[in-house]
Amino acid sequence: MTTAYIGQPIPRIDGRAKVTGDAKYAYEHSVPDLAYGFVVSSSIARGNIRQIDTTAALQLPGELRVLTHENTPRVAPKGEVVDDAKSPGVPFIPLQSDEVLFSHQPIALVVAESFELARYAASLVRVEYEAHDHTTDLGAVMDHAYGPPPRSELLPTLKSRGNAEKALAACATQIEFECRLPAEHHNPMEPFATTVVWEGDGKLTVHDKTQGVQNVQGYLCSLFGYSTDDVRVLSPFVGGAFGAGLRPQYQAFLAVLAVRALKRSVKVSLTRQQMFSLHYRPLAWQRVALAAAPDGKLAAIVHEAITGTSRFEDYNEQIVAPWSGMLYQCDNVSLGYKVAKLDLNTPGDMRAPGAAWGLYALECAMDELAVKLRMDPVELRLKNYAERDQNEHRAFSSKSLRECYRLGAERFGWSRRTPDPRSMREGEALIGLGMATGAWDAFQVPGSARCVLNADGTATVSSATEDIGTGTYTVMTQIAADTLGLPIDRVTFTLGDSSLPLAPLEGGSFTVASVGPAVKAVCEKVRERVFTLARKVENSPLAGVSLEDVTFADGRVRLRSDPSRAVAFTDAMRAGGLTAIDEETSTEASPRRKDASCYSHSAVFAEVHVDEDLGTIQVHRVVSAVAAGRVMNPRTARSQVMGGIVWGIGMALEEESVIDQAFGRFMNHSFGEYHVVVNADAHDIDVIFVEEQDEIVNPLGAKGLGEIGVVGVAAAIANAIFHATGKRVSDLPITLDKLM
Repeated sequence: MTTAYIGQPIPRIDGRAKVTGDAKYAYEHSVPDLAYGFVVSSSIARGNIRQIDTTAALQLPGELRVLTHENTPRVAPKGEVVDDAKSPGVPFIPLQSDEVLFSHQPIALVVAESFELARYAASLVRVEYEAHDHTTDLGAVMDHAYGPPPRSELLPTLKSRGNAEKALAACATQIEFECRLPAEHHNPMEPFATTVVWEGDGKLTVHDKTQGVQNVQGYLCSLFGYSTDDVRVLSPFVGGAFGAGLRPQYQAFLAVLAVRALKRSVKVSLTRQQMFSLHYRPLAWQRVALAAAPDGKLAAIVHEAITGTSRFEDYNEQIVAPWSGMLYQCDNVSLGYKVAKLDLNTPGDMRAPGAAWGLYALECAMDELAVKLRMDPVELRLKNYAERDQNEHRAFSSKSLRECYRLGAERFGWSRRTPDPRSMREGEALIGLGMATGAWDAFQVPGSARCVLNADGTATVSSATEDIGTGTYTVMTQIAADTLGLPIDRVTFTLGDSSLPLAPLEGGSFTVASVGPAVKAVCEKVRERVFTLARKVENSPLAGVSLEDVTFADGRVRLRSDPSRAVAFTDAMRAGGLTAIDEETSTEASPRRKDASCYSHSAVFAEVHVDEDLGTIQVHRVVSAVAAGRVMNPRTARSQVMGGIVWGIGMALEEESVIDQAFGRFMNHSFGEYHVVVNADAHDIDVIFVEEQDEIVNPLGAKGLGEIGVVGVAAAIANAIFHATGKRVSDLPITLDKLM
């Protein structure tokens, strides 16, 4: 039996629990004496509540309480509100005043004996407003945009160099690309929900949909004055999140508020419509100007962007930096980024935040430049290939983008592309072939893990991380089994519990790169203890040898020079009189990373078919070649990239949260009207992994795959549509009315 699992396509460990229904999600937990909450949402975008009449609701039998700003205690955190994904500014906390800051803001919570009763009672709550003028149109406030305060030390700063405007003016070949991009909502299948169990002694068990159980724990403790011993947050299964769960959402606060008021357990779930009151990918305006010599060598890059934020927080993301200053070799680069206040909720991180929008503009601009130069788009990118990160003036830890271009183009059949727009046809369809480059940060942040090896040869490894569908259960089990040298069915990995060792938020494609090294390190500590015990076994074949002389496989410590000479873990522990070996450890970012730039890269190729008469678009084929370090599990990795490609198709052609400016409200707040990609929209998708040997990025050599799969896809499709039709539609989504 093999115990070499890293790099193998192991099926999902949690797959059976999910398909059989054994996996319980946040709203599915039932306890005795459970009450149900339903949120009442505001119908205006800005103003004040003059009166909120709960009389009719309170007269219903079985209705327990209506919580409003009039009867809710004010929370007064002693320090800052804990939220690892927060933005600069003052976070929104529900029911703390009569002020309305955005449409669909929660303004009351109705609690009843059943969900149906709570929902009906909520419909009886009458609200009178004093409405104020609102602005939800980014174009109307761009003149008031400003440079936001830095949001996180993880995010790069803007670094211009040379004199881009002068170089731009001096060049005969130049292009300008401008685009306006809509808000997009995350729309995971599982709505946000929280079940709070009142334990009777003032302690709470919180089942929450989140991407960070310890973040939710810290958030609730900071607001309500609990100690971490009083609040345990559990989230072992998450039905998708895509960044929406990085910040604690308001249903968790409201559920705890109700529990404190009623001294009984309460569950609260948001409706699909209320999911549109949460965070979203921000509205954005971008302008990219490029200048090049006749041979295609870039002389200047100008990239500026403005995105919307709320009136109470300064949300910002890396929409311009580092992409336009890092991806292509150029001595003259000007970068600018501002935000503008809108009467909407604060935007939030949505899969590949910043890069998804920023690389769309840059890569469409590069395609425009290739057209003007009459140069092959791949050739243009290779002509300006950056061997070093020019933003940070240092080498990459690894970069196999050239190989991505080569393998992706070869698999896709790029050589059959004819250069002129509208030059390829198949029956009634115009054929377009387009491509784009993708990049994403390869972060590593601190993480911790615990390993308990039992005398029966089984092990439990744990960390307070999450699995939002990415395969964390599986990959961490592989790392643990591989490192310990145990059969994979003898290893259990547990997560999604705030009482487990410290873990970062599940986001940014850094879970494997951050928690994985901690799992590896703690398992190494355990096996060192096993080795020490194995040497002391009576007549041990390992007596007198060093750790470097042995291997760990099949639950045994084996002599490297003669694997038949071995001591079983169980025998070593029995001889040592131990029933368990229990270790915990923490890891931080490798110090070698300070002298290197760490990124994943991709080359995306797309083929579209456009009906010449109707303007309908079909993404016929996508090939994505990805260089993301060492791939832990090709099966789950491919799933991640495929999911990203599907997202990119939606970005390009379908997704748009439409605002009625008169009401300041997202109008298409349902799956019937907010269009996402379905099976009929996703055709042939091919993923190529260009594995990299990277000893700098982290001890596993892994870079993460959650974001790199989506960046570049929308641009590749947009470029393919231009090639098919000769018409450049810059504003997303590209719908047939824009194309016609």
